[in-house]
Amino acid sequence: MTRHTRPRFRLWALVWLALLVSPLVQAAPLSIAQLMAGLAKSPQGAATFTEKKFISILEQPIESSGELLFIAPARLEKRTLKPKPETMVLDGDTLTLERGRRKHVLQLKDYPEVAGMIESIRATLAGDRKALERVYHLALDGSQERWTLVLTPLDPKVGAVIARIRMEGAKDVVRSVEILQADGDRSLMTIEKQAPPQ
Repeated sequence: MTRHTRPRFRLWALVWLALLVSPLVQAAPLSIAQLMAGLAKSPQGAATFTEKKFISILEQPIESSGELLFIAPARLEKRTLKPKPETMVLDGDTLTLERGRRKHVLQLKDYPEVAGMIESIRATLAGDRKALERVYHLALDGSQERWTLVLTPLDPKVGAVIARIRMEGAKDVVRSVEILQADGDRSLMTIEKQAPPQ
C-alpha cells in the first residue's frame, strides 16, 4: 500500500465503521418511562379502527370498523359503524354499551375481567403506568420508531379471561392492539390516528 492510498483506505474504513454503528445509535432502546411520558403528552385523540375477531368455532374472522375517541384521563369511546352500529363509552368507572334500542350500564368494579381489558387501552393511551402496573406485568421491546408493549395479567380473575395483550406503535402513537384470550380466541385492532382539525 503506497503513502497515497493509505489516507483513502482510512477514509473508507471510517465510512464503513460509521455505517455499521449508525443503525445501533438510531435504534436506542426505549424505556417504559419514556414511552409513557410520550403517550401522556396527548390529552386527547381521535382515530379510526378496524378490528378482526378470530373465534375458534368460526371459519372466518368477524370484522368491524368505526371510530375511537380518547379524552384524558378517563374517557374512551369506541363507536362501531360496521357491520352494525354499536357504542361503548367508558367514563371514569362507568361503562355504557348501546346496540340498537338496548342500553347497558356497568360499573367496572363489578366486572374485573372486563375492566382489565378496557383499562389496558385507556391507561396506555393516557400514559398511566401506575394504572397499568396495578393489573399487568409490562414488557417493552423496540425503539422510539417502532415499539411493542406486552401486558400480562397479574390478577387471576383477569388472567382467566385474558392471556396477553400486545400493543405495537411508533413514537407516541398506538398502531395496533392484539388481545389473546385464555381460551385461545383473539382479536386484532388496527388503529389509524386522525389528524387534528386545522
